[in-house]
Amino acid sequence: MRILTIPNHIFHIAVLSLCCFKLSAQEAKINIQQNPKFEQLLNEKRKINASIAVNERYKIQVFTGNSEKAKSTLNECKQNFPDLDATIVFNTPNYKVWVGNFRNRIEAERNLVEIKKMYANAFLIKPKK
Repeated sequence: MRILTIPNHIFHIAVLSLCCFKLSAQEAKINIQQNPKFEQLLNEKRKINASIAVNERYKIQVFTGNSEKAKSTLNECKQNFPDLDATIVFNTPNYKVWVGNFRNRIEAERNLVEIKKMYANAFLIKPKK
């Protein structure tokens, strides 16, 4: 009489399939508590981005850096150049202060000469957004 043996791989498959029937997904309730300052920051970013009117016109960038210095530079620009519109633009991780909305490069360069007297690092840009 002959003894029948089960090959090892069939035995392992059978054991694993029995174990799989006993497994079940876990259920839990997740409670997320968000810091209220996070929503405040999102609202500030939405306001800044909503004020951006990027088009095919030239602008002069007078500052890039953190939020507080950008705000003070913006106020300073509005006082020194009341006839030019100025805005803050947020491009991660920097805040940028853009001045003017010039139709052509010649007009922008004329104003750049005056602005460079107060902001030596100012330069001409044409936003691509």
